[in-house]
Amino acid sequence: MQNYSWYQQLTKPAWVPPAYLFGPVWTILYILIAISFGKVFIMAWQKQLALMVALPFILNLLFNFAFTPIQFGLKNNYLAAVDILLVLGTLVWAMLAVWPHAKWIVYLNIPYLLWVSFATVLQLTVTYLNR
Repeated sequence: MQNYSWYQQLTKPAWVPPAYLFGPVWTILYILIAISFGKVFIMAWQKQLALMVALPFILNLLFNFAFTPIQFGLKNNYLAAVDILLVLGTLVWAMLAVWPHAKWIVYLNIPYLLWVSFATVLQLTVTYLNR
């Protein structure tokens, strides 16, 4: 709760979504991520995809899971901004890498791409407003 109150005290743009929206959105996104990333990892394990195709998916998960501890544990907007840029960058890389092999995986990740793009703009804005 203390970390949440820290975030509540930050200056945020008027267009920040309400807090209750994040849980349901991420629940849906994590289902899509589990299906699509899981398929990539299975295909890489079965040698149907090169490890280099799976690499951006692995990095994306690492950066994605690092965001909350950075933002709310370390309370570091600057590191969180760098991290969310890495989440976005590795997601775009992953989608480009898998496109020639399984287009449906790219389509399934469009909602994730849209949300992460929005989250990136939001985090960069929060970081700027609280510099």
